[in-house]
Amino acid sequence: MNDPKEAVYTFLQQNNISYQTCSHPAVYTIEEMMAQNIPHSEAIAKNLFVRDDNKRHYYLIVIRGEKRVDLKQFAKTANTRRLGFASEKDLFSILSLTRGSVTPLGILNDSEKKVTVFFDQSYQHQLIAVHPNENTATVYLNADDLFELIKAHGNPIFWLPVDWSSPADLPPQAE
Repeated sequence: MNDPKEAVYTFLQQNNISYQTCSHPAVYTIEEMMAQNIPHSEAIAKNLFVRDDNKRHYYLIVIRGEKRVDLKQFAKTANTRRLGFASEKDLFSILSLTRGSVTPLGILNDSEKKVTVFFDQSYQHQLIAVHPNENTATVYLNADDLFELIKAHGNPIFWLPVDWSSPADLPPQAE
């Protein structure tokens, strides 16, 4: 099946995951996505595909669209080496995704399970809106269902609080 959207929809149906979809013009940034005025804009996820400075470990950070991630602070919280954005080449070779289409559903393309996923804890038991492996549609589903799909695929995945207004709000670092 060549259509990445249809492959995702089929996969969700096969796994008895309830979802809804919304088609829209191609978007490449969270700002373009928000400008589409699609339903449930509060559920739209921003997805950051990053790697450590040795280019050995890759991470997908899934947060609410209005939030920002300080990569330096995130690296401390997640106990990783210094982080930077992964290249488009890495994005395609690891997740089979292109710029603007980054989504946690792309983790299902990670056959080597190279990517560790961090989900914004505020999505627990909530609706999440993500691309179905291309940026011309949005899929709405329960974030817990998505979390469990990724976990069953075998990638390491964690819920992580992302509201870091002060150092006192940070979770303890792993020793």
